[in-house]
Amino acid sequence: MLDARSTHRAVRPEHAPADHPPVPPARTGVLLANLGTPDGHDYWSMRRYLNEFLSDKRVIDYPAWKWQPLLQAVILSKRPFSSGANYRLIWNEELNESPLLTITKAQTAAIRETLADWYGDDVVVDFCMRYGNPSTASKVRQMIDAGCQRILFFPLYPQYAGATTATANDQFFRALTAEKWQPAIRTVPAYFDRPDFIDALAQSVERSWADQPTPPDLLVASYHGMPRRYLMEGDPYHCQCQKTTRLLRERLGWPADRIVTAFQSRFGPEEWLKPYTVEEVARLAEKGVKRIAVIAPAFSADCIETLEEINGEIRESFEEAGGESFTYIPCLNDDAAHVRALCNTIADNLSGWAVRAESQA
Repeated sequence: MLDARSTHRAVRPEHAPADHPPVPPARTGVLLANLGTPDGHDYWSMRRYLNEFLSDKRVIDYPAWKWQPLLQAVILSKRPFSSGANYRLIWNEELNESPLLTITKAQTAAIRETLADWYGDDVVVDFCMRYGNPSTASKVRQMIDAGCQRILFFPLYPQYAGATTATANDQFFRALTAEKWQPAIRTVPAYFDRPDFIDALAQSVERSWADQPTPPDLLVASYHGMPRRYLMEGDPYHCQCQKTTRLLRERLGWPADRIVTAFQSRFGPEEWLKPYTVEEVARLAEKGVKRIAVIAPAFSADCIETLEEINGEIRESFEEAGGESFTYIPCLNDDAAHVRALCNTIADNLSGWAVRAESQA
């Protein structure tokens, strides 16, 4: 939804002929992007979503002749049922949408409010999804219709990965190919090492520690995984995840053995980045670690991988191996410190495009 507070209206340009169509005043758009969500947890909604997701060459890079028959004939005949059941466990029934969509709406509203204070009506803020709805193409079209002659595209992934940041950018660039008059564009780079982002993460850990009579023995930073082959082919994701953990530990003032980095959501037969979170938490419990907390610094919003996988499968792995206390620390979502960090990132990337009010600079 574009900013309803806007007073901008399309008008016929001065000195233009009487039959010239109205033109909206020039504005700057900020388009946030997240992974995506199915429209529902029924079989066909899940199949459409999974087909789009698993057909993305950035996600699964096997040759189409080899991958598509397996995907269409086997995986998509079964996986929509199991994935739909998992989504059903976390679904926002009141709004009939996934938690990721609910949270992204809240993040967008908070960012829009802050940027309106900083820039007035000159900056339009909206969001899109790489897979599912609202689509990237539909939001690009809306922004251009609203007069956005510049668009800052912001994939909400702290760490860069080809399967997340790059594919979101790809989809944005594809949307622009349909436009006769393309806006000027910028894309926001990874923000995993920004001090304000690290501080927001640290605050969430500190709140969790303060809420418990007996603090956890250690913190597991669980990142979404990827095939190890991608790392060897030059993807910087693994290195950026490791640096996020180190910066978080340094901000908390903890020793190196107080935080463990692990990777979740393995899919397919290849070796993925290790250690695997589901195995690592069991190993920790078997070593005698009784109390752990898990945080997911690669996710800007809670979703199926955090609410169901971490709080379900990974929790069960720890407890079945002898662990006694498992705490999941929610993603930063629309937390005020997170919103501020995202807005600061946007402001840095709008430099030269939009002038921030002096009182807010």
